Order: sequence, then C-alpha cells, then structure tokens
Amino acid sequence: MAKEKAVTTTTNAVKKEDVKKLSFPKKVAKWWREMKSELKKVIWPTPKQTLNNTIAALVVMAVSAVVIWGFDEIAQMIVKAVISIAG
Repeated sequence: MAKEKAVTTTTNAVKKEDVKKLSFPKKVAKWWREMKSELKKVIWPTPKQTLNNTIAALVVMAVSAVVIWGFDEIAQMIVKAVISIAG
C-alpha cells in the first residue's frame, strides 16, 4: 500500500485565518504590541552619531547649493551673452 502524504497547514495560513477572525480593536492592539516589540530590537544612534550625521548632511546640502548656484550663474551669463549677440 502507498503511504498518503499528510496534509499540513503552514503557520502563515493559520495566522491569516486568525487575523481575519479578530475584531478591529483586537487587530489594533495586536499591531501595537508587535510594533513595540520590533522597536525594542532597533539599535538607536547615540547623540554623538546623530550630531555627526546631521552636520554631514548640512555640509552636503550647502556644497550642493553652492554648486547649483554656480551652474545657474554660468547659464545666466551664457543666455545674456547669446541675447546680446542676437539682439
């Protein structure tokens, strides 16, 4: 006789069925508990790391602003020169 394969359900399927059965407040409560447990796993940056990252971001933004301003000035001079030649 051939052995029949046992039918098993995955835990994901069971969890989806359980979630469907929960009422809205219970779903929210479950989401809140899961969110809190995930936030405990996060490695938060130290104040020094936050300060260093903020300074680096500000420096990059300032340099980018100067570069864009420079290209804008050059383009403006070129457009003025073309208009004065064609004028």
